[in-house]
Amino acid sequence: MELIKWDISKKNEIKSFFKEVFTKEPWNDDWSNEEQLENYIVDLIGNKNSLTLVYFDDDKLVALAMGHVKHWYAATEYYIDELCVKTQLQGQGIGGKFINAIEEYLIRHDIRAIFLLTEKDVPAYDFYKKHGFEEHENNVAFAKWLDKGSSNCV
Repeated sequence: MELIKWDISKKNEIKSFFKEVFTKEPWNDDWSNEEQLENYIVDLIGNKNSLTLVYFDDDKLVALAMGHVKHWYAATEYYIDELCVKTQLQGQGIGGKFINAIEEYLIRHDIRAIFLLTEKDVPAYDFYKKHGFEEHENNVAFAKWLDKGSSNCV
């Protein structure tokens, strides 16, 4: 297994992998709007502070993390916006190895914390708890739809 930092030059590979994973169970996201997908991926990987890490096994992409680095008063943090493992390989320990490799990478780069959001009713919730992430009971996520006709919240 090998962890590699990617940038926007790998946009097409990232889009393809992301779409392949998140359009299947348990997420079933509708990424059929290619322009929306393109904009979302560029938002995540195309900024000065973006940090995209990928995990390879025998030259095959098996996991992806997209986020950004934030310089906070207490420490520099990695905010993970998206993390995924190839659908067919989920449940085989690759995600845990990927998290460990990410942590090692971050420590080497003087990044001392990881922050992320997930929903309580998806498998990722238990995965993160299993791998030492702590739920912050005092934090709350807010969203507000400006178009009252929209049914799914952010």
